[in-house]
Amino acid sequence: MLDFDELWSPIRLTLELAAISTVALLFVGTPIAWWLARSKARWKEAVATVVALPLVLPPTVMGFYLLIALGPNGPGGWLAGLFGGRSLAFTFESLVIGSVFYSMPFVVQPIRNAFEAFGDRPLEVAATLRASPWDAFWSVAVPLARPGFLTGAVLGFAHTVGEFGVVLMIGGNIPGETKVLSVAIYDYVETLQWTQAHILAGGMLVFSFAVILSMMLIEKRIGRPGL
Repeated sequence: MLDFDELWSPIRLTLELAAISTVALLFVGTPIAWWLARSKARWKEAVATVVALPLVLPPTVMGFYLLIALGPNGPGGWLAGLFGGRSLAFTFESLVIGSVFYSMPFVVQPIRNAFEAFGDRPLEVAATLRASPWDAFWSVAVPLARPGFLTGAVLGFAHTVGEFGVVLMIGGNIPGETKVLSVAIYDYVETLQWTQAHILAGGMLVFSFAVILSMMLIEKRIGRPGL
């Protein structure tokens, strides 16, 4: 007999993780994307390469180093000690940190492209109207880069939902705490609970289709003149 509470727990946890991570990614990724788009520094592409590393780096490699960093002997252990803990590893907070690192390029790159697309002219016009750089950023750059923000948010959310290797390495398989959707599917397959695995995997398939279709419709709508 199916336990719907057991099925809902990883779904709820995954949605919560994806929502928090997406907000954090937009908060952290926007200044990085702005700097990459506007900076003339020779080494900015080296920074862009570091940001893009998760695109090619095996999830287990990133998960391994994050596990060390978040463990009792790393910065995560020191930070956890401030709140009476021993380690940030195998906690929900570790999943958020890992998700931000692993999904960073999926948010930064679309926003950077959007910032670069409108060029210098709008900001120069804003400067002639005596707008401060801060005002020009919020009133000119951000509205013009709206498609990039939308794309980055959707991709960041979707990528976080589909994470497996990193979250398994740093979070383990703790029900209600770190057992997200992808880990739950793996666990059901390992224990030969095919019905539960089919339900969750089928839901992920529908979700993935909806994300890709949404992206195509968004790009089509944004690409129409006058819209």
